[in-house]
Amino acid sequence: MDQSFDIVVVGGGHAGCEASRACARMGLRTVMITMNSDLIAQMSCNPAIGGIAKGHLVREIDALGGVMGEVADAVGIQFRLLNTSRGPAVWSPRAQCDKKQYRIQMKAVLEQEPNLRIKQAEVAALRIEDGRVRGVQLVDGRTIHCGAVIITTGTFLNGLAHIGERKFECGRNGEAPSVVLADQIRNLDLGWTRLKTGTPPRLDSRSIDWSKFERQSGDAEPTPFSFMTGRIDREQIQCFLGRTTPETARIIRESIGRSPLYSGQIEGVGPRYCPSIEDKFVKFPDKVAHQIFLEPEGRDTNEIYVNGMSTSMPIDVQAAVIASIPGLEEAEMIRPGYAIEYDAVDARELNHTLEVRKLPGLFLAGQINGTSGYEEAAGQGLMAGINAAQMVLGRPPVVIPRSEGYIGIMIDDLITKGTDEPYRMFTSRAEYRLRLRIDNADERLTPIAAEIGLATEERKAFFDRKREQVGRLMHAIQSSPQLGVLRRPETRIGEMMAWIEGVLGGRAERGVLMTVETEIKYAGYIDQQRRQIERMRGSDARPIPETMAFTGIPGISREVGEKLERVRPATLGQAARIPGVTPAAVALLDVYMSLASRA
Repeated sequence: MDQSFDIVVVGGGHAGCEASRACARMGLRTVMITMNSDLIAQMSCNPAIGGIAKGHLVREIDALGGVMGEVADAVGIQFRLLNTSRGPAVWSPRAQCDKKQYRIQMKAVLEQEPNLRIKQAEVAALRIEDGRVRGVQLVDGRTIHCGAVIITTGTFLNGLAHIGERKFECGRNGEAPSVVLADQIRNLDLGWTRLKTGTPPRLDSRSIDWSKFERQSGDAEPTPFSFMTGRIDREQIQCFLGRTTPETARIIRESIGRSPLYSGQIEGVGPRYCPSIEDKFVKFPDKVAHQIFLEPEGRDTNEIYVNGMSTSMPIDVQAAVIASIPGLEEAEMIRPGYAIEYDAVDARELNHTLEVRKLPGLFLAGQINGTSGYEEAAGQGLMAGINAAQMVLGRPPVVIPRSEGYIGIMIDDLITKGTDEPYRMFTSRAEYRLRLRIDNADERLTPIAAEIGLATEERKAFFDRKREQVGRLMHAIQSSPQLGVLRRPETRIGEMMAWIEGVLGGRAERGVLMTVETEIKYAGYIDQQRRQIERMRGSDARPIPETMAFTGIPGISREVGEKLERVRPATLGQAARIPGVTPAAVALLDVYMSLASRA
C-alpha cells in the first residue's frame, strides 16, 4: 500500500498543474493527487485567462517554462490586448477560453510528462517525521512517501457555499470539500483566515435577445501568451456588453436583507476589487447603470457567463435581477451564482520559496495563500514546484526579485505584508513597470528556466535568436539617422520595415520590434528605473541573520519589533516593505546589524 515519489502535489487546479509539470520536467518523480481527475484545471469562474497585470503573470509563467500560456493559446476563442491606449508597460493580453477544452488540453499536456503520475484520491493527512513533512496519508489508507509536499487546494479547505439562505459544504459547487486535511492544517500552529469569493449565474444563449447588447469583438491580430506560439489564426467569437437598470437597483435594495453577505451568514472576507452585484448597489448607491459582459463559455455550448454579476442572492432574486436587464427579460438561468468561503493560511508563515517556515518540506501555493485568480495561483504553483524540486535536488532556491517579475512582487507582497482579502495582481503594485513589460518577460526569466532545466531546446533556440536580433537592431538604430526618427512619438517602428529587414537579413522574430521600439522611445525613463533598481538591490542583498532577535534592538519600538518578529524578513529590503516598519526603524536595524557583525 505504500508508494514513494520525489514530490507530491495535492490538488489539480491551476497551481497544481504548474507545480506538477515543473517538478516532472526538472527530472523528479512527481504525483498529482486530485479528488476528480476529470476536472483538472477546471475554470470554476470566468473561463478567461489574462487581463490587466494578470496577462503579465501569464507571460512570465511562460517565460519560466510554465504551461498556462501554451494551453490558453491553444483553446482561446477571443483574444484582446488591453490598455493599448496607454504606454506599453501596462499592455496586457487577455483571452476568453473554451472552458471544456482548456481542462481537456491541460490534462493531455500533463499526461505527456514521463515523470508525472495523476491519482484520483483524497489526502487525509500529512506525514510529519522529525519536524518535517515526509509524505501524505490518503483517505483510502494508502501512504505516499516523498521529499516534499505542495498543497494547492484552492477553495476546498472547509469550503462552504452560499445561495441566499441556503448553505452547503463543497469545494466548488457540486464537488466535495476537503475537511479532514483542513482540520490537520488548522492544528499545525499556523496563522489562518477565512476568505470568500463568488461567481455569477450562467444563462442559456438561446433565450437571450442579442440585439439589445453591444458587440465586443476580439483583436484582428491576436496577441499570444506564449513566446512559443507563432500565430493564432482561428475564428474568434463575439462577447457582448450590457448594463443594469433602475429596476435592477430596486430589486436588489428591496432584497438586501436576504443576502448572506449582509445578513451575517458569510464570515469570510471577499475581494474589494471584484464586488458582487449587491455590493455594487449598496456601496455605490448613486450609480444605477453597472456594466455586465456576456461571455460564451465555449464554442459548443449554450452556456453564457455573466461577467460583472457575481452574487450570492437567493435564486428567485437572481432570476428577477436578470430579467430586469434589457435583452435578458426571457433569459433562462442554467445555474445560479453563489459565494464560497474557505480556509486560507496567513502567507506570512512562508518564506520566499513558498515553503512553510515552521514545517520544512511543506510548500503552499494558490488560494490557500490568500490569493484570487487563476493566474496568481499558477504563478505560485510554478514557483512552489521549482523550489520544491530545487530543495529535493539539493540546489539553491529560486527567488524572483521585485525588479524582475510580477511573480516576484506577488510573492514578496504575500510573504511580507500578508493579506486581509483575496489578493489580486495589479500593475500599480509594481515599482518598475517599464522594466516589467510583456515583451521582455523572456529576457528577464528564460535564462532562469534554462539554468534549472525548465526551458526546452526549442525555447532556448528561439530566445537566443530573439535576443541576438534585438541587440543587432538596437546597435544599428543607435548608430544611424533612424534613431531620431523612431524617437518621435508619432513614428511607429512598423514604418521602417524595409530598413529593418535589410539590417536583420530577413523578418524579425515575434516581439523583437516591440522591445526595440519601447527601449528607444522610453530610454530615459528606463535608464532612471535601472538606477533605482540597483539601489533597491543593495538593500535586498543585505541579509538579516536568521537568529536576529528584533524585539531587543535599542531604539526600535515594541510594536515594530513584534512586526519584524512576525514576518522574520530575510533582508533589509524586505524589512522596509513590512507595513508599519518605518524608515527610521530600518536605519536603526542596519546600524545594529553592522555593530553586531563587528563585535
